[in-house]
Amino acid sequence: MFMAWRKRAFLVHLKYRVRAIPFYGNRLFCPVCGMNARKFMHFGVVERTDAQCPRCGSLERHRLLWLYLRRHTTLFDEPSPQGPPRKLLHVAPEPCFEPRLRKMFGNGYLSADLDGSRAMEKMDITSIGYPDGSFDIIFCSHVLEHVVDDRKAIGELCRVLKKGGWAILMVPVTAGRTFEDPTVTDPVERLRLFGQEDHLRRYGPDYADRLRDAGFEVRTVGAGEIASAGEAERMGFAGIADKVYHCLKTD
Repeated sequence: MFMAWRKRAFLVHLKYRVRAIPFYGNRLFCPVCGMNARKFMHFGVVERTDAQCPRCGSLERHRLLWLYLRRHTTLFDEPSPQGPPRKLLHVAPEPCFEPRLRKMFGNGYLSADLDGSRAMEKMDITSIGYPDGSFDIIFCSHVLEHVVDDRKAIGELCRVLKKGGWAILMVPVTAGRTFEDPTVTDPVERLRLFGQEDHLRRYGPDYADRLRDAGFEVRTVGAGEIASAGEAERMGFAGIADKVYHCLKTD
C-alpha cells in the first residue's frame, strides 16, 4: 500500500506541473506553491471561477489555511535540535499539502486514510491504533462530515494528540445549526439534505462545541483575520465562508 501511495502522489504532482503551464501570469498568487497565475481553474459541482490552483491543486480553503499556518502558528519554525522530532498526523492528505509537510517533518510525518492507497497508512479515525499523546500536530480537514460517529473521531484525535499540541479540524459549515439524520442512507437524499452524496450532516457554528466537548480549546478564525481584502482577492479566497478551527490540547 505504501508504494501505491508514493506512485499515486508522484503522478498527481506531475499532472499538476504539466497542466499549470498555460496558466502562468501575474493576476493571482497561490501561497501554497508560490505560483503567479493569470487565472485559476474552475472547480465545483456548481462551478466557481478562479477556484483551483493549476500547479498544486489547492482550493480556496487550502490557500486560506496555508496562509493561516504561516502567519499564526509555529508550523514553519525550525524545531530545536536538542528536542525530539515533531510528529504530524495528516488525515486524508491533500495533494497540495502532502509533499510539503512530508519534506518538512521527514520521518515524523504520517498520512492516513480509510482508503489505504491514498496515504501511508490505512486508518479509521474512530479507532486510531496509536497510544495517547503520539502526535504534536494533527491535520484533519473536510473529513468529519463523512464520518458516522464524528464525536468518537474527534475524541480519538484529541486522545492521540500530545498535551500542548494542536490540531486543525476544519469542516464545511453550511447551516445555522448542525443537522444530521443517521436514518438517511440514500445518496440522492443525502445530496438534498446535506449538500453532497457522501456527507452525513450539515455543520453549523455549534461544531465548535463538539470540539470543546472532546477536550479541546478552540480558536475559530475567519478570512478577514488572516488576510487583507486585497490579499484575499489576489489569492483567490475572497468571500469564502470557511473558517479555520485551531484546536489546542491543554490537559
